[in-house]
Amino acid sequence: MPNPLLIAKNPEHDLTLLPALANRHGCITGATGTGKTVTLQAMAQALSDIGVPVFMADIKGDLSGIAMPGVSAGKVKERFASLGMEEPVWSGAPVTFWDVYGEKGHPVRATISDLGPLLLSRMLNLNDTQQGVLQLVFKIADDQGMLLLDSKDLRAMLQYVGDNAADFKTEYGNISAASIGAIQRGLIAIDEQGGDLFFGEPMFNIEDLLQTDAGGKGVVNILAADRLMNAPRLYSTFLLWMLSELFEKLPEVGDLDKPKLAFFFDEAHLLFAEAPKVLLQKIEQVVRLIRSKGVGVYFVTQNPLDIPDTVLGQLGNRVQHALRAYTPRDQKAVQAAAQTFRPNPALDTAQTITELGVGEALVSFLDEKGRPNIVERAFILPPASQIGPISEAERTTLIARSVVAGVYEKAVDRESAYEKLKARTAAQAKQADEATAEEQGGFSDMLGGIFGNGGSKTGNGKKPAARRSDTVVEAMVKSTVRTMGSTVGREIIRGILGSILKKK
Repeated sequence: MPNPLLIAKNPEHDLTLLPALANRHGCITGATGTGKTVTLQAMAQALSDIGVPVFMADIKGDLSGIAMPGVSAGKVKERFASLGMEEPVWSGAPVTFWDVYGEKGHPVRATISDLGPLLLSRMLNLNDTQQGVLQLVFKIADDQGMLLLDSKDLRAMLQYVGDNAADFKTEYGNISAASIGAIQRGLIAIDEQGGDLFFGEPMFNIEDLLQTDAGGKGVVNILAADRLMNAPRLYSTFLLWMLSELFEKLPEVGDLDKPKLAFFFDEAHLLFAEAPKVLLQKIEQVVRLIRSKGVGVYFVTQNPLDIPDTVLGQLGNRVQHALRAYTPRDQKAVQAAAQTFRPNPALDTAQTITELGVGEALVSFLDEKGRPNIVERAFILPPASQIGPISEAERTTLIARSVVAGVYEKAVDRESAYEKLKARTAAQAKQADEATAEEQGGFSDMLGGIFGNGGSKTGNGKKPAARRSDTVVEAMVKSTVRTMGSTVGREIIRGILGSILKKK
């Protein structure tokens, strides 16, 4: 069994995270600039050192430094000296970089079908009615064997369903044109934010997160999210999709000596903001049950009130950095945060939260029986890796050396709904053209019998004498027949011919 992970320290106690209980989830909260990012990096590296793979989103670009050894200098050196501790062996962690846009890491893609109508509705900000229509579109695509892989597949399917809504009404129910239009507009907006790069193949294999290096260290998977944060719905839906994939595909393992994966969800408030009730229920279900798959989920956000109570109650390992009580809402957040800890008789928790310095935190991890320890004020230990970003050259080198280099770089566009619907439309257009040409040929033959044989031979094998020029009426009729092939056109021509023949 791995040794406890030393995360924080005060003069009286070492505050450690037990690996066997690291899958009981946790949270890191605190105001901007209080040290949440360094805490996240320190915990991620401690888990990596014992062979636990880690996934985390790099919002500000600072976390890439975990790939390189740290140095003894400045505030880091002072922190170890003030705690009376020897400096660690400076080292980095094995890292794989990912990026939805494919610029700062390996591309990450998911298919429209795999994302599903619920998460896609969240991404497109659809209401209940529009979500219902989207579910019908998915159902029709499934029934007709249409694969929805990328954005153009969904756009083509939306147009097809909208154009044939009357035909689908009896079997599937009413399909509103307004709802189809709203979905199309939402899809265009997501594509402009990078959704067209995210949707497609080869789809990201969730197993690629569960890697270790030759030395047995867990690989730290870093998602470049600085640009992705400009599309907050895409960001939060993408991370929720990854959690759902882990939940669906990993087998039940029960209690392990250490997690199979630690998943850090930074800017977690984006996940819960304006989320519909059905989505919140799904999040709660995933968080509650994914523990049995060996995955520990850690939410990182500024305010503990950002996390719903049903989820917050399942987060046993907690690190609370400073909060500022400048407004009534801030004061409420401080009181709420203080009440979630197991009280320490020697500590005024609510007062202490507002007094913490940078790198200081209130810490409460689970004990060996799964109970929260009493809250302690302590300093977070700096990680053994570099604090701050690496250079672009270093990032490029690490991407090229990655175990998944070359696997996801080239997009694949196989036959799916867009191609099938395009081929069907082309076939129908060709069939219509052939039918029109056949009809026009039949009319010409009919008129040839009425107005003369043209260039045909007579019964004795000789060409007839040059026929007289068409009369004005005959020329008009022939011209009309050549340009009109529809049923209405044929009815009109029949009427004209009948009048002419009666007169003759």
